[in-house]
Amino acid sequence: MATFRFLRGGGGERIERIERKVREMLMHDRHEFDLAMAALLGDVVPNEVNDELRSTDQKVNQSEREIRRDLVVHASVFGAIEIPTVLVYMSIVKDIERVGDYAKNLIDLALDGANFGAVPDAEEWRDLAREVSQFIHDAAEAFTARDGELSRRLMTQGDQMLDRFDERVSALVGGQDEGPQAIARALAFRYIKRVVAHLLNMLTAVVMPIHRLDYFDSDPEDRE
Repeated sequence: MATFRFLRGGGGERIERIERKVREMLMHDRHEFDLAMAALLGDVVPNEVNDELRSTDQKVNQSEREIRRDLVVHASVFGAIEIPTVLVYMSIVKDIERVGDYAKNLIDLALDGANFGAVPDAEEWRDLAREVSQFIHDAAEAFTARDGELSRRLMTQGDQMLDRFDERVSALVGGQDEGPQAIARALAFRYIKRVVAHLLNMLTAVVMPIHRLDYFDSDPEDRE
């Protein structure tokens, strides 16, 4: 297992702040995703939640900048022995930040008029929204606790979701799925796939060595 722990020494307060902000970023990501999917499903008016979603995303971006600054300070204090852990955190905070970006892409679909509450598979979309929202929560728990067993289970679950999303997009592109709002649904599957993939990247930090970070950013057949 790839375990990574900061040397605390005199920087314990700074490390606690970094780890707290990582968890806060993930909580904000979940809120953004939930708002975006509620808008796409017609449960809220997109224009009425757009500002809240984007202001939440600004908090994520601000936290990323603060974490990076703290990591630079920490590395300057503790030197080369902490470089691997610093690199891990530099990588994962970018993945966490990207989740919010895809939530913005999802709400943009709703702002453009997509409404998945009106499609025949609306309940499947509701189930998917709940599944991914819970996945964000569970991934945050696994990462915070450095829980290798839970991380591996989530990585298996996430890979299965990625396969499902690819299958649905292929059906839309190939004409097997001729349901309404095909372009919006295909884009949504792609955006949600990226949300899950970035969370999987984060989980690799718990169970894989540093040189295999971002392992799940590729499709299974492209992984080395």
